[in-house]
Amino acid sequence: MANEEQQIDGVHRLAVDGDPISTEDDAIDLIGSVWSHGAKTAAVPVERFDPAFFDLSTRLAGEFTQKLVNYRIRLAVVGDLTEHTEASGALRDFVRESNRGDHVWFVRDEAELERRLAGR
Repeated sequence: MANEEQQIDGVHRLAVDGDPISTEDDAIDLIGSVWSHGAKTAAVPVERFDPAFFDLSTRLAGEFTQKLVNYRIRLAVVGDLTEHTEASGALRDFVRESNRGDHVWFVRDEAELERRLAGR
């Protein structure tokens, strides 16, 4: 797993690359990676997520994100979600509601993530 660390306005974040995320247990692996680097935010490319993550009926997205929230790790899913959100109104609502909060964000690119982290 190749990771890239960065500090943005005092917020330590970890860009996490690696194997596809397809199970709830993968959240535990991600938590371990983030903690081992002392980060508070995990930035994960959208391409790493199994398509089942974006099908809310599988419950994978909810279970995965809840684990990170429980451990106070912010998740930023980075990349274009258009294909997924156009296919699901429920996912579109989930993305919109998540982006209103501070624990799970869906951002278009690294620049948008940097803007959101600025001033935190």
